[in-house]
Amino acid sequence: MLITGANGQLGRSLVRGLASHEVVALGRADLDVSDATAVRAAIEMRRPDVVVHAAALTDTARCEREPALARAVNIAGTEYVARSAARAGARLIAISTNEVFDGWATEPYAEDAEAHAVNAYGASKLDGEWLAVATCPDTLIVRTSWLYGDGGNNFVEKVRTAAREGRPLRFVTDEVASPTYAGDLADAIRALIEGAAPADIYHLVNEGEASRYDWACEVLRLSGMAGASVEAVSSGDLRAAGYDGPRKPPYSVLANTRARALGITLRPWRDALATYCGRAEVALDG
Repeated sequence: MLITGANGQLGRSLVRGLASHEVVALGRADLDVSDATAVRAAIEMRRPDVVVHAAALTDTARCEREPALARAVNIAGTEYVARSAARAGARLIAISTNEVFDGWATEPYAEDAEAHAVNAYGASKLDGEWLAVATCPDTLIVRTSWLYGDGGNNFVEKVRTAAREGRPLRFVTDEVASPTYAGDLADAIRALIEGAAPADIYHLVNEGEASRYDWACEVLRLSGMAGASVEAVSSGDLRAAGYDGPRKPPYSVLANTRARALGITLRPWRDALATYCGRAEVALDG
């Protein structure tokens, strides 16, 4: 088994979660997925039975500023990995995002819902999905959302750091999805692999939904900082105040329909967040 993006939040969780398997873990320093020759050589040399493609450019603001880089990593890189996986006879698990959807739904998106991205990041990931499926017949697309994990500079840690430093906390109420713990996602991906799940699109997120404001408030509560002042704002408020970042889907909750039919479920997001915050506090104290 080969994992790209092995030094990222999900990659590290996958390496731990798949420890019972023989795993080749390749971080960005080991493999630049936008280099077709390097990708082909890495996969041909190892001949894995499964490739989990977790490498991506996930900085949405950078994707807007540098669309060529987003295309090189998220579109071309995915195609190179998929082509090499197919050549090696490997099954491909390609990680994607809730941001392939425009966010105008009124209920969670099922896997067969029509995708239409509203920013450069989502568009690049959606194109990567199409190329993966077209290039490697045995491909599972795994979409997730609002990922955070151990050791990462993620939303949870940004909230905690800002609160400790006494910086203003303002979060939107009109951007809603499902915060997802990388450890839980890695376990679900392992279940897909070990259960020989059929090639398809799967939505894997912790159960339930939250706005950015809801998520931040729960982070502070679990971190013993519930007294910190948090202002609830709208996306329009932020833009009026000068925010010029990428457009985000307002409602991009994913329904874990197909995985659930296989007996694969993820726990509620608040429970997962409690586990993460407990681990983070131990790491901080240690």
